[in-house]
Amino acid sequence: MTSKQRAYLKGIAMTTDPILQLGKNCLTPEFEKAVDEALEARELIKISVLQNCDDDPLTMARQLAEHTRSEVVQVIGKKIVLYREGKKDKKKIQLPPAKKKV
Repeated sequence: MTSKQRAYLKGIAMTTDPILQLGKNCLTPEFEKAVDEALEARELIKISVLQNCDDDPLTMARQLAEHTRSEVVQVIGKKIVLYREGKKDKKKIQLPPAKKKV
């Protein structure tokens, strides 16, 4: 993902409300499944990490991205934004094209 594409997704995420919350149980297989389903439906999701979760949000974001085959767009404080490109027939977000190196 290029920096231009990441900036575009950050702009969309600013106006998006968190749809999932990470609590004291932190990452569980059930939560990872919920994230995977949300990414399938929306492509771009925001997750709120509650105060009672002791784990580092950046570490959890990287683990979630790895387990759901998505990309971490940003982690700001206790908010995580993940993106996974949808299937061609179900795409909702059109990313700016990546520049081709000559």
